[in-house]
Amino acid sequence: MYKHEIIKRITDVGVVAVIRATNALEATKISEACIKGGIPAIELTFTVPGALDVIKALAAKFSPKELILGAGTVLDSETARAAILAGATYIVSPGFDLETAKLCNRYQIPYMPGCLTITEMLTAMAAGCDIIKLFPGDAFGPSYVKAVKGPLPQANIMPTGGVSLDNVAQWIKNGVVAVGTGGSLTAPAATGDYAGVAANAKAFVDAVKKARAN
Repeated sequence: MYKHEIIKRITDVGVVAVIRATNALEATKISEACIKGGIPAIELTFTVPGALDVIKALAAKFSPKELILGAGTVLDSETARAAILAGATYIVSPGFDLETAKLCNRYQIPYMPGCLTITEMLTAMAAGCDIIKLFPGDAFGPSYVKAVKGPLPQANIMPTGGVSLDNVAQWIKNGVVAVGTGGSLTAPAATGDYAGVAANAKAFVDAVKKARAN
C-alpha cells in the first residue's frame, strides 16, 4: 500500500485506536472489536509486552484492507525499522526524532511525531511528516488547534491524549484531520467487555462523521 493511501484511509475514518494491552490475545481482541465498530486504524504501542510479536500476530491475522496497523510509542529509528519489518504500516512517536523521520521516508511509511509547539511542528513538517500528532492533546485542548491553524493552516494535526466522546466533535470542528484515542475507547476491555469496545468505536466514528457534516 502506498504512503498516501495509508494517510487517506486514516483521515477518511478520522479515528486511530491507541491500544495498550497486556498480551497479543488481548490486543487482537481489542483490534477485532475496533474493526467491528468501524475503526480499522490501530496504533499498537511499544508499551505492550512483546510488542513486536503482537504486531506480527496482527499483521498475519488481518489483511491490509481490514487493518491499518501502526506502531506507537516509537522512540528511535531502530525500533521504527523493527516495527516496519514486523508489519507496521505507519509509525507514531510521543516526540519528534529526525532519524526516525528519515528512516520512515526511506521506507515510504507515514511518520506521525508528537509535537506541542509551533516550532516542533515546523521542524517535523520540514522533515516530511504528513500528519503531526498533537501530544499531549489535553495539555491545551481543542482551542489550541484553532490557534495553531491560524499561522499554520497547512498543518495536518491529530491530537492524542484527552480525546473523548464528549469533546471529539470540538476537536474536529477546530480543524484536526483525525484523532487518536486510547482509554476512552478501549476501557471496557479491562473487564473483557469487547462488545463495549466495539460500541465505543462506532460512537467515535459516528461523532466524527456528524462533526464533519455540520
